[in-house]
Amino acid sequence: MKRRISLLGWAVAFGLVIGSVTQASAAVSDVACGPLANGYGPYDYRSDKKELPVVEFHHLTAPVLNLVSGQTGVYPGGDLDYTLRAFPNHPAALMAMIRYGEKTRSDRPKGARYPVECYLHRAWRFREDDPMVRMIYAAYLAKHGRGKEALAHLEDARTMGEDGANFNYNIGLVYFDLKDYEKSLFHAHQAYSKGFPLPGLRDKLKKAGKWTEPVKAEEVLNVDAPPVKEVKTGE
Repeated sequence: MKRRISLLGWAVAFGLVIGSVTQASAAVSDVACGPLANGYGPYDYRSDKKELPVVEFHHLTAPVLNLVSGQTGVYPGGDLDYTLRAFPNHPAALMAMIRYGEKTRSDRPKGARYPVECYLHRAWRFREDDPMVRMIYAAYLAKHGRGKEALAHLEDARTMGEDGANFNYNIGLVYFDLKDYEKSLFHAHQAYSKGFPLPGLRDKLKKAGKWTEPVKAEEVLNVDAPPVKEVKTGE
């Protein structure tokens, strides 16, 4: 099983290119989403590699990730819940839990101990310095029409060093939804210059009359410079 989650996969998985859907989920809090203490873990997905294969082999199997069936029970929610209590910041499990909620049209699908957003909230509480958690949470919030909250997570992710094509594309979408077209355009230029393949953000900006082509470096260099005043030297 791959340990790293493609950021392009992250961008597409949450459907940010098609805009917001549904309403905000129930309020979450440290109390409502339960303690992080767990019988096994909690472990950090990024560093606790010794324990990771054990959980993935027994719980995060292909049928679970594909939401076909559970591995240790009838429903995949139980195995996703176990994985996310052992590894709260496991990106594939977080995204699968979100998709499971969408598939079942339930804020708390069968087998899940907590509401879907609680797993994101718990991951954030567990490792505030994990930029992938911030981006996944931001994608969830943006889909639920909570752009300002999404932006806060994305801005935090940027301070952690995120600046790739997918990051710029998604933060550009959030800025577009917040009608900050100048920043949306800036991040669109950044995303496409870094090779992002989907035209969604560009098309949105064009439709809103806010798209302009980026200025090329050679065009800047070719701009007529002001004449240099001749300085006469004494004889």
